[in-house]
Amino acid sequence: MDILQIVGLGLAVTFLVLILKERNPVFALLLSMIAGIIIFIMLVDQIQLILNMLSKMAETAHLNNVYVATILKIIGIAYISDFGAEIAKDAGQGALAGKIELAGKVVILVMAIPIMTSIVETVMNLMPQVGGG
Repeated sequence: MDILQIVGLGLAVTFLVLILKERNPVFALLLSMIAGIIIFIMLVDQIQLILNMLSKMAETAHLNNVYVATILKIIGIAYISDFGAEIAKDAGQGALAGKIELAGKVVILVMAIPIMTSIVETVMNLMPQVGGG
């Protein structure tokens, strides 16, 4: 995987989409989506390396695997919702793109609640008890 290949593909598809957009906007959008998927596939090996590295770091730091898995899912949701929103924007559906982004943020917040709860509990346990004599 070479960044020059990805950029070259992206620029070539951008040029084709600009030409096709006036004549066949549906095909132009489809071509853009396919290019995005191909670029993602080209990055799968790099993503796997990142996941392995994060997993090893979490193991070394003795972190709870549930929290690490949740954080990775949150990152995935952020990327997926951003990808979907960008496709909607490319199709001229800015309002729908905003709804996709909102949905991603809400799902991320819901998934983060257990982690936030654990952090608050840890902080509360570290604080000295006040009062009660």
